[in-house]
Amino acid sequence: MSDTHTLYAITHSLYSGRARSYLIKHQIPFRELSTGHESFKADVLPKAKLPTIPTLVTPAGEVIRDGAAIIEHFEAANGRPCRPSGPKQQVVSALFDVIGTDGLLRPAMHYRWNYQEDNLAFVRYHFFHSQRDMPTRDDKTEHMMGRMQQVAQVWGVNESTTALVEALYLEFLNVLNAHFEDYAYLLGWRPCVGDFGLLAPLYAHLGRDPHPARIMQQRAVRVYRWVERMNRADQDVPEYFDAGSDFLAGDDVPQSLLNVLKVVAEDFVPETRAAADSINQWLKDNAPDSGDAAERFLGQCQFELRGQTITSAAQPYRFFLLQRVHAIYDALDADGQRSVQQMLDSCAMGELLSLRLDRPVAQVDNLEVWGA
Repeated sequence: MSDTHTLYAITHSLYSGRARSYLIKHQIPFRELSTGHESFKADVLPKAKLPTIPTLVTPAGEVIRDGAAIIEHFEAANGRPCRPSGPKQQVVSALFDVIGTDGLLRPAMHYRWNYQEDNLAFVRYHFFHSQRDMPTRDDKTEHMMGRMQQVAQVWGVNESTTALVEALYLEFLNVLNAHFEDYAYLLGWRPCVGDFGLLAPLYAHLGRDPHPARIMQQRAVRVYRWVERMNRADQDVPEYFDAGSDFLAGDDVPQSLLNVLKVVAEDFVPETRAAADSINQWLKDNAPDSGDAAERFLGQCQFELRGQTITSAAQPYRFFLLQRVHAIYDALDADGQRSVQQMLDSCAMGELLSLRLDRPVAQVDNLEVWGA
């Protein structure tokens, strides 16, 4: 039996970049196929349950849908090479996984779909070539792109909020770039799970689409180098003359990374609070049974940001990932919890430790479902 995995993904897919990078970094043999490949619909989708990417098929034929589940599959089997040993670093790693896969969707969607003069031909190429060469190829491409062009509005980007969304993103780029002046990865000299989560928006959308890629290259070259680095199997650190080989010693979380969290907190924390309130109200009103599907979108939530009201999607998936932060924190002794709380309070992220849904979200048989 071959040891090659099959990754169903697309180069321009935000979530695909997270799983692909993990496979590359850990030198796991894989071939990548588009979901337009006939085998996806015929053989994979019945087990994957939903036609989303990334979806992995192992050499043994196991089907794993969702980037978080793909990474967890390998982490659990291989001694968790991307989990630091210290509790503060573990919490920060898990937190950046949420931030990347859910907290940066607003700028990712905005910069792709609201700068079509620069991006359209590039993006259309990828959507077109993800479709099989059939008479309906053009129509399917236009349908998919037309549907996706509405996504930025789902996350609260409109004429009145565009300037704010861009200002926050540029502030984020600046502080992340400053962090990478001293370190090759988030927590030192090897990628943690948070690096892969953060790569999701910073590769496919913000690091490849022409307009935002130009911004990153011109304003945050060290971030751009990190994006390149995350897609290479080697450590790729020639510009660091004193590079180490591991996570930072002593459970250290550098101030430069806390500065990044502080910028992210400005919209991530109030949006998480508003989404928790909205979803908890939905749970109260609907009382789903244990095992019922936890849909990706459960209405909208509103929060205030720099004097403006943002209306965004309320997603249980954010809390599925945030549960991992909570699990690490809850397992600590009193001194450990106090240390983590103080660290997160210092960057305005402390409230996240208490922002929880009334019901857990689990992944069962490739679906997100409500727990008891």
